[in-house]
Amino acid sequence: MILYNVTTNIDETIKHQWLQWMQEKHIPEILATGKFSSARLVRVLVEEEMGGLTYAVQYTTDSKETLQRYYAEDAPKFRAEGLSLFGDKALAFRTELEFVSEFFMNN
Repeated sequence: MILYNVTTNIDETIKHQWLQWMQEKHIPEILATGKFSSARLVRVLVEEEMGGLTYAVQYTTDSKETLQRYYAEDAPKFRAEGLSLFGDKALAFRTELEFVSEFFMNN
């Protein structure tokens, strides 16, 4: 399993608009590509030197090959839309993570 992590620092002036777009449009549309089985949106709890608020979205996919297909077939459109809507008020970087193991507390 592969986690595709997109971390975005946003200007506080666009917080509500960006969160609404992410939750109601962007994430559902990425999931609708069929290339990811789930997504998790979290806020990063650090104070950035450059200011703003930082969020991360972790998309789960079955393989590196599926993620490569997403890059080739879908990513340019989604990235262009975000840039068009928010410009330099939302700066993102992406990380690919390979799932190794998961642990839960036994009750």
